[in-house]
Amino acid sequence: MTTLLSLLLLGAYAGGAWKFWSGFRRTNFSQGRIYLGLLWPVLIVNKSYRQNFTKALKG
Repeated sequence: MTTLLSLLLLGAYAGGAWKFWSGFRRTNFSQGRIYLGLLWPVLIVNKSYRQNFTKALKG
């Protein structure tokens, strides 16, 4: 059961990073694509980042 949960969490993490990576051009950020894409679960608590993350996901 924990293996399944781990795989689901890893899939959600990778999916969020991929969506952010592909929509990065819609954000206000100009640099840090890899850094911001990999740390999205931690940075999502920041209001500015959350707004830009939402922009990246829309498309």
